[in-house]
Amino acid sequence: MSTQSNYHILMLSSSRMGKEDYLEHAKTLIMSHLDGQREVLFIPFAGVTLDWDDYVKKVSEALPELSITGIHRHNDPLVALQEAKAVLVGGGNTFNLLSELYQQELLVPLQERVAQGMPYIGWSAGSNICGNSIRTTNDMPIIEPPSFAALNFVPCQINPHYTDYQPPNHNGETRDDRLFEFTQLNPDTPVLAIREGTALQYSQGSLTLLGELEGFCFKGANKTPIAPGQELTQYLSS
Repeated sequence: MSTQSNYHILMLSSSRMGKEDYLEHAKTLIMSHLDGQREVLFIPFAGVTLDWDDYVKKVSEALPELSITGIHRHNDPLVALQEAKAVLVGGGNTFNLLSELYQQELLVPLQERVAQGMPYIGWSAGSNICGNSIRTTNDMPIIEPPSFAALNFVPCQINPHYTDYQPPNHNGETRDDRLFEFTQLNPDTPVLAIREGTALQYSQGSLTLLGELEGFCFKGANKTPIAPGQELTQYLSS
């Protein structure tokens, strides 16, 4: 019987860190997470201005050790997902990604395959959908999915690309302002905010922050630091 203890999920904050090449900082984490698996199904639905075939090519060039196929190229995406050995979900627009998963009726099958132990790796939007919902994405709602409810691998919210930098003379809301708006209305739901270059890994029933930079947990009126390597399993029962 599939249980959450079978989850093997890597949630990368971003595809880039600083001025590094595409997926350069993530490559070691990705390869370690796959643990020898080299056949990977890629879900490019977050790409909007980036053609999905071009997206597959871009990821393949960044990860030449892997044999990557785009789910959109299969005659039956559901069968492709059911037969997949591992799945990558790229970044882009979170609303478009979730909308496509709903439209193609792939959300529940993806949940089921990951619950069976299939390795899952996402970055940016691909990580955002691992939470309870996409209500803490940084993206514009360019399309309206049937629901904001996401994969719910972790029963809290995720905020990739987290930054507390505020440009000089910028008078708009900061990221912290936006996240506290969410926690004001949802005081019992934690938001795990992770900086670029870091990742959350959920494996063997344990959730951990990977990388060298701290993250933060926003809950209610509180903002609590998360140290690199810190055990976060407490948030799996939120």
